[in-house]
Amino acid sequence: MKTLSRRRFGALSLATLTTSALPITTWAQASGSPRRIIVGYPAGGTLDQTARRVAEAWRKQGTITMVDNRSGAAGRLANSQLKRERADGNTLLCTHTSALSIYPHVYTKLMYDAVADFVPITPVVSATCALAVSSAVPASVKTLADYVKWVQQSPSNAMYASPAAGSMAHFLGFQFSEAAKLKLQHVGYRGSAPAMNDLLGAQIPAYLGFVADFLPYLQSGKLRILAVSGDKRSRFIPGVPTFPEQGFGAITGVESYGIFAPPGTPEGVVKTLHDEVLASTRDPALVAGFEEVGLELFTLTPKAYERYIQTERDKWSPVVRASGFKSEE
Repeated sequence: MKTLSRRRFGALSLATLTTSALPITTWAQASGSPRRIIVGYPAGGTLDQTARRVAEAWRKQGTITMVDNRSGAAGRLANSQLKRERADGNTLLCTHTSALSIYPHVYTKLMYDAVADFVPITPVVSATCALAVSSAVPASVKTLADYVKWVQQSPSNAMYASPAAGSMAHFLGFQFSEAAKLKLQHVGYRGSAPAMNDLLGAQIPAYLGFVADFLPYLQSGKLRILAVSGDKRSRFIPGVPTFPEQGFGAITGVESYGIFAPPGTPEGVVKTLHDEVLASTRDPALVAGFEEVGLELFTLTPKAYERYIQTERDKWSPVVRASGFKSEE
């Protein structure tokens, strides 16, 4: 399946400490600097908001924490930075799980080892994808079956957009395209904002993005959501059925945003960081903030998160291979 570009489409290290069981606040204070969470995208997006809400909860717990936005290369620059940081619990990374599960199958120049360069702490939230159509699509199209028939009758509209080429949304769309025998062309944007602008302006017929992208516009009449990608309905739009409910049982996928430490971080530090993240999720303000942007709490133990990432990596490998998509960026 072809992918169209948007243009074409119109100070102390832990080794010097006598124990790895010291409280995190002690590590930060001993180093003389606040804890830092690296994020590979600009401020304002849901990944950035996840990191900032965790940082704020940690501040309330007494640990000064700052977010360090390092945009570029679809988050890969920030991801690759983690392996160069000290494994002392002071510098962490907040990134989407697909950076470790899908990206290794997509990018020929990944800049990091998705296994060796990351120590999983825990996912923090999950984000469900959804397929929406614009007002350019007839009002009679209300289900996936309706959409399939409409595209078959108007093949010039056999396309869908996603927030980025190589994203989970991209490959969920590919799976749907194959299952429905539509051969939809993919339009890869650089972020959800420009894609949403074109969807709301009826410049594109369909967009597969995150539920959070659509929530502010549900009452606008400028879009309709046909399906969500979870194995159960989204709590934010419970009236919208899943892909499996509509006969596309193999199409499921939920993104998650997690916290990672540099390679070599001792187990004692990992456990304490994990406990600190879980403590932050008990902050009602943090939970409410996530819900405002369509994110649900999702946590695992470090070992369980490691297994989860590997399962996701195995799941998406044949999908990416079947799509034929590779990025040379």
